[in-house]
Amino acid sequence: MTIKNKSVVIIGSGLMANQYCSALSKIGISDVELIGRSQKSLERICKKFNFKSINQDYVDAIKLLSKKDLIIIATPIPDLIIAAKLALKYGQTNILIEKPGSLYYNQLLDLNKIKKSQKIFVAYNRLFYPSLQKLFQLVKKDGGITSCNFTFTERVHKIDFKKYHQSVYSRWGIANSLHVISMALRIMGMPKKITCIQSGKLPWHTSGSIFVGCGISKNGIPFSYNADWSSPGRWGIEVTTKKNAYRLIPLEQLYQCSRNSTNWIPIKFDKKYPNVKEGICEEILAMLTKNQNNLPNLVSLKEASEFNKVSEKIFGYS
Repeated sequence: MTIKNKSVVIIGSGLMANQYCSALSKIGISDVELIGRSQKSLERICKKFNFKSINQDYVDAIKLLSKKDLIIIATPIPDLIIAAKLALKYGQTNILIEKPGSLYYNQLLDLNKIKKSQKIFVAYNRLFYPSLQKLFQLVKKDGGITSCNFTFTERVHKIDFKKYHQSVYSRWGIANSLHVISMALRIMGMPKKITCIQSGKLPWHTSGSIFVGCGISKNGIPFSYNADWSSPGRWGIEVTTKKNAYRLIPLEQLYQCSRNSTNWIPIKFDKKYPNVKEGICEEILAMLTKNQNNLPNLVSLKEASEFNKVSEKIFGYS
């Protein structure tokens, strides 16, 4: 069966569902169905991409699905685990859960215990970014990373506080900042030792508004981080080698500063799927094919739970 003949169901009809539809259309998959409660959203997305819609609560709709080549779960965060468990219960065997999978690491571990031979991964599309893949190539050529620093200051003034349940905002570090933190963890490895400091607070995020810390990864790489949600700023990662320094700021772009220079020079790299949210096409193809180049970029439930554990320390979540 060619990739174009694969069957895909997306559970959800929001922003990320639209992004997945765009990616599926880009790689030529047309057998796509969307499940959602919002008839207006379903009609808008399905009309745009000529996909089919199932205007029904996912709890009922999943029971009636035939086996698909891929199930993509793009519901609001509190529903992700529930939908995944139902998909497993009713015979689906290849499931991609939108990041972060859950706000709680133990829920991801519980889901991992339930599954048997089925494939379930958490959709961290930024780990497929062409900029990140190029960085991996360059630091390997340089002989490896010597240190890493990352920042995850949030643009609080841009957050829509009417969009999600309050539980999502109270763990915004996992719900959102984990996107950049996961990239840093993939670059340097999981922490062997980490010291975390939280300061200040926000009405909707009482565990802190300023986050600083440092440690050393299991790969022996010293690292540091900082974020101040009460101040302007942005996401970014910097890594050093014995030959060069590299900067992912913004995350979609890569810059290099060579020894004996203070200039940051942009690095060119190929983007195979322009005009689509980066990393999603590659992620879908990794779920539907046996391409060995893409498989290592997928995030297992166990690794996703480790991402959540580290974030709980960083943000002081109890």
